Amino acid sequence: MPRILALDYGTKRTGVAVTDELKMIASGLTTVLTPDLIKFLEDYFKNEKVERVLVGEPKRMDDTPSQSEVHIQEFLKEFSKKFPEMPLERVDERFTSKMAVRSMIDGGLKKKKRRDKALVDEISATIILQTWLYD
Repeated sequence: MPRILALDYGTKRTGVAVTDELKMIASGLTTVLTPDLIKFLEDYFKNEKVERVLVGEPKRMDDTPSQSEVHIQEFLKEFSKKFPEMPLERVDERFTSKMAVRSMIDGGLKKKKRRDKALVDEISATIILQTWLYD
């Protein structure tokens, strides 16, 4: 059965999360340097069945797009050209970084580990995926 993949897109790094094959559990997969993201996805799609890709949609409190949306739109165009058959959905990602840090604190991670931005990005992608799964 195919999985669902979620991306917390950033200009430097992108957090990646994926469901299990039954689409019941969201797990952090990795963090990828953003310039390497399309290649990573090519390889991943060759090895795993993916039903759809979710991409975080950063918004301000007044529902307007955040500054990073310009970069995400560029990625979405490139993604659609490279993977025209792959369904793509956007998911509101407001507060995911704060929620990621909070989950790290609640999980007992030491301060040094909580400063790991790559881990925050991966957990944020997991939260994006959980939001979609349980909404």
